[in-house]
Amino acid sequence: MSFARWTRRAFLGAAAATVAATSLPAFAQGLEKASVGVLALSSSGPIFIAKAKGYFAREGLDVELKMFTSAQQVPVAVASGDVDFGVTGLTAGFYNLAAKGAATIVAAQSRDEPGFQLSAYLATNAAWDAGLKTPADLKGKRIAITTAGSTFHYMIGLLGQKYGFTVKDVTMVPLQDVPKMTAAFKGGQVDAILSPATVARQLVADGAGKVIGWAGDETPWQLGALFTAPRTIKDRRPVVEKFVRAYRTALAEYHAAFNTKDAAGTIVKGPGYDELLGIIAEATKQKPELVAIGLPYVDPQGRLLVDDVVNQVKFWQSEGQVDKALDARSVMDLSFVGQ
Repeated sequence: MSFARWTRRAFLGAAAATVAATSLPAFAQGLEKASVGVLALSSSGPIFIAKAKGYFAREGLDVELKMFTSAQQVPVAVASGDVDFGVTGLTAGFYNLAAKGAATIVAAQSRDEPGFQLSAYLATNAAWDAGLKTPADLKGKRIAITTAGSTFHYMIGLLGQKYGFTVKDVTMVPLQDVPKMTAAFKGGQVDAILSPATVARQLVADGAGKVIGWAGDETPWQLGALFTAPRTIKDRRPVVEKFVRAYRTALAEYHAAFNTKDAAGTIVKGPGYDELLGIIAEATKQKPELVAIGLPYVDPQGRLLVDDVVNQVKFWQSEGQVDKALDARSVMDLSFVGQ
């Protein structure tokens, strides 16, 4: 090769590298910025997938993930404008903010569904020996929860509706977070606990107690949702439409990989299982095999269990946790998922 030809190739290669290096920031600068508040849980999986696989970018959005440590922090961040979107479990606190016009549900997140082991009821060994064998036996028992108004609180209420008791017929012991709940369970300070599947499996492996049932089998319900501020829907509706489209693309992919069942009803690995599991594991800082234990059910189109959301609001109103004037349907705008 002549020196002239070599020089020309080197120049063209350098020029190509320069174009590549400058075009990526230019592309990013052309995207509209948005942010979403999430927890480092597998239930946030579709958000992690949409970010990692470029579905938000494909819609023209540069989405920043902001991590929180409790469900209640997320709607507060949406209400204050710290984030544009939130995706997490539905609590009494969420509905109180929604009642004040601070948050609106636009799509579904995970839910407890029959056959999917997401939320477990566990009995201590002592309580098991004393006759606590099924979820129906929880009446009259001491049960550890995070806080009043939490998803755990509602699950107890749902169980009572099924078996003819109320939350007043149990002693709920609020301990603020799951680590404190598990410590109380291990120490025999409570009879039972409601916990995520990963925690439940570890407690059983440690010999601390026994799983006596799963919320999805007993009382299927809409655990979480994607929401935003009403002002965002009003002022930035195209952004909401783009975000939900990307989210639904990821929901469908998640559903195909993790929610597929064979003819016998057994969950099997679907297309892209290992890749998507790796994305969620990296985002949650957990080992893939641990993430795989508690992968929740999601509706592939982001459709919400509307009747359950209505029931949630009625329940919290009966508990004195939410304003009785709140119309549950006023906190939902499901036009983005065609519902």
